[in-house]
Amino acid sequence: MTGNKTIKAIAIIALGLATQLIEANPKLAFWDEQRKGANGGAEDGSPEWFEAAHTTGIEYIRLSPTSMKSDSRDFLMGDADAFFGIPERDLEMLVEVLDRADEAGIKIVLTTFSLPGHRWRQHNDMEFDFRLWNDHAFQDQAMAFWQELAFELKDHPAIVGYNIVNEPHPEREAGFEGDKAVGFEQWLRNNEGGIADLNRFYVQMFAAIRSVDSLTPIMVDSRFHANPAGFATLKPIEDEAVLYSFHYYEPWIFTTFRVNKGRFAYPDRMPTGHGDETESWTIENIALLMKPVRDWADKHGIPANRIHFAEFGCGRKVEGAQQYLSDVISLANKENWHWAFYSFRAGGWDSMNYELGMQKLNWKQWEAIEAGTQGYSDFIIEGENLLWEIFEREFEPK
Repeated sequence: MTGNKTIKAIAIIALGLATQLIEANPKLAFWDEQRKGANGGAEDGSPEWFEAAHTTGIEYIRLSPTSMKSDSRDFLMGDADAFFGIPERDLEMLVEVLDRADEAGIKIVLTTFSLPGHRWRQHNDMEFDFRLWNDHAFQDQAMAFWQELAFELKDHPAIVGYNIVNEPHPEREAGFEGDKAVGFEQWLRNNEGGIADLNRFYVQMFAAIRSVDSLTPIMVDSRFHANPAGFATLKPIEDEAVLYSFHYYEPWIFTTFRVNKGRFAYPDRMPTGHGDETESWTIENIALLMKPVRDWADKHGIPANRIHFAEFGCGRKVEGAQQYLSDVISLANKENWHWAFYSFRAGGWDSMNYELGMQKLNWKQWEAIEAGTQGYSDFIIEGENLLWEIFEREFEPK
């Protein structure tokens, strides 16, 4: 057989194997074409909430159950200080939310903000919890947690992905918040193969989940709180159904309204990192900060449909938010990455609820919210809303 015929035969065999994989794994097939979704909390997961997402055209929700109410301290875990099994009633409540999603035609990527030994900062007096990266017992508990959860949810029709842990940052305890920090590479070498090795953690977590669920796609975040720069140290995982995730809120002091305080605006007054000093940006500045994701994918031959742009957003009252979000989406679409904006009608927070527009809520609205007589969704702008139109253009309304 000549070289060209051999290559052609191999290609035909590979195509046949890929087709068999798709037929065998419809959950993975969901991700073969670009998907556009949103982030949300399971505590908001009423039938009306899911129906609104469906009507908008949102294809999937990256759903966190962490803030759902429980008779125990930590939802689904009982207690992040010592995991002994998923509380039965917590699991029932989560399945009820997933059932509502399925009824509305919304797919779900389930993500955990807390794990045993890793309580979410917002539920931990705003302190980071690093025990997961210091104690093998907690890693064993985290694997047991996901193994049990995957066993219970593997056949649920709404589930199309498990996102193991949101924004991992084991390096932060040692003072490293970016790959350019002095000493980071040495820290990384010293911890390779150890308990703080994120790559090792992922491999073991895959083994635990795959022991009970061979099909559901598993998503892994890069280090530095899922920052694009974290891809440089991420190792590909030998699994047919893996997606690699990152988040983007850069620069944080611009996108966060309470920190920005009117100092910065896109594209003409962007922070340089030196106090209130500013500079002009273009879409290329954003593209440059996402470049580590592209470079990593090219290096390892990871296709675009296995990259999950899992979170991005900007405070709706930040000057230039409209153009900023438009440019971020434009770049994601150019790369053909899956993406999920933050967030859809969050019941407890208004900063990134883009359906409220760019204006502040007035005192009467705040009074009603605080009294519990109305919620944020009651103040959605029904007419022209240039901010929300950015997202509306991306979805196909039902």
